[in-house]
This record gives sequence, structure tokens and C-alpha cells, in this order.
Amino acid sequence: MAPRAVVVARVPDIEPGEIRAVTVDGNPIAIANVGGRFYAIDDTCTHEACSLADGILEGTVVTCPCHGAEFDVTDGHVVAPPAPAPVKSYPVRVEDGQIVVEV
Repeated sequence: MAPRAVVVARVPDIEPGEIRAVTVDGNPIAIANVGGRFYAIDDTCTHEACSLADGILEGTVVTCPCHGAEFDVTDGHVVAPPAPAPVKSYPVRVEDGQIVVEV
């Protein structure tokens, strides 16, 4: 199935340095604003299924609030354990002031 574009928020809804959870087709996705550039990853940590949007975003790295696993929001790769696997990342673009994710 081809990816489809979904509007998930307006640009002003997610401030620089903030990460926020949205739900697309029942799937939680974390949207991060890093210096005005937006990134989207699965919101569920691969270690203990905690919400990454509840974590702390520093630069491009989000730290899971449950056990401290770290992920790079630009591509979902694991920066620090205990997460055993990366999270999926999604293409993001801004159109007419809206954040659009391809899922």
C-alpha cells in the first residue's frame, strides 16, 4: 500500500524543543520539533512500550521516561540502551502551516 499524507497538527501547536504524541489510524506517533524542523517516529519505546512523547527531547535525541533508552528522532535509531531495536520513522513536511506525516 502506498503511503498517504495525514495532517497531524499545526506548526504553532508544537514548539521548538517539544515532542508531542498524535494518533494516526490508531497508531501513536511522536512528532518532534528540533529547531523548527519536524520529525515523526513511533511513539512506543521498543524496550517497555512507554510513550516517547512523555520523555525529554534534547537536540535530536529523545529519552524514554521509563528506563532511559534514547532514540534519535531523525531516523529512529537507538542512541542508548536498554532499547533493543529502533523505532520506525516517518517522512514529514510542512504545508500551509500544517504538519503532514506520510504513513
